[in-house]
Amino acid sequence: MAGRGSRLRPHSLTVPKPLIPVAGQPIVHRLVKDIVKVLKQPIEEIAFVLGDPAWFGDDVVNSLKDLAESLGAKASIYRQDLPLGTGHAIMCAKPSLSGSAVIAYADTLIRAEFDLDAKADAVIWTKQVENPEAYGVVKLNENEEIIELVEKPETFISDQAVIGIYYFKDVAVLKDKLQEVLDENVTNGGEYQINDGIKRMMADGKVFKTGTVDEWMDCGNKPITIETNQRMLGFLKADGDEQLVSSSVKLENSNIIEPCFVGDNVVLKNTTVGPFVSIGNNSVIENTTVKNSLIQTHTTIKNANLDNAMIGNHVKYDGNFTSISIGDYSVLE
Repeated sequence: MAGRGSRLRPHSLTVPKPLIPVAGQPIVHRLVKDIVKVLKQPIEEIAFVLGDPAWFGDDVVNSLKDLAESLGAKASIYRQDLPLGTGHAIMCAKPSLSGSAVIAYADTLIRAEFDLDAKADAVIWTKQVENPEAYGVVKLNENEEIIELVEKPETFISDQAVIGIYYFKDVAVLKDKLQEVLDENVTNGGEYQINDGIKRMMADGKVFKTGTVDEWMDCGNKPITIETNQRMLGFLKADGDEQLVSSSVKLENSNIIEPCFVGDNVVLKNTTVGPFVSIGNNSVIENTTVKNSLIQTHTTIKNANLDNAMIGNHVKYDGNFTSISIGDYSVLE
């Protein structure tokens, strides 16, 4: 999670993208919890690969440590000082690369229910897609084993797209292969990639299988993040496992059309919220209609009609625009 999330600016200018809340929780928190749920086994350690300490500071580190501890695991923090690719990022966590492990990119969310294949040396999680030519896909043999990774195939290979989550029965094997990649300076686009390590494992006869997820949701830019918020709220409402509307919400001549997430101490005055809206703690919304939108914490909104909007923390907004994207600490009055 060392990237700066440039496609999600201005929101990622002040908050690292994996920590931007979707449906009431930071992206990386939801991802880690969902992976733990799929694995159905105790987690001993969660290693986070962060970027520059000036950007991923103590508040970020403390948040991640709390997340790991809440799942009964210890947190290990590593730094990737230069953006040298996925393979390089993984090797930044070299001391933690032993035993069985999951490796995941922290800008995606999933919904899945499957059992890991005990006979496989590794599992690559995939999602069936309608346009495989736009993705990296897996090629399977007659035994449903992955024998090749193909990036944006011009001819049909399969419709199983790689989503960026991997399981290794012994991740030290990947570590050794990635060390070879680094030593031999094997790069693609100037970066060291996890795929080069995986391909070397395949060449040695390691068995790779697929674990297909039911839902794969990206948080790469503003429109996609709003869509992911909508889908996640729908799933959470159906699950019924989380309290989505805080008991401390103050309603004054207002109503909430579910599904929505509304945080603690939110005040709604002469306002209709929903469906598919997330509002962070301590926000005030007055004389407004808002749907299909993300609003973060300590924000005041008045006299607005919002749809497909994304508004950051500590914002003051008074106006009649609808599909807006406003970063933290902005004032438009």
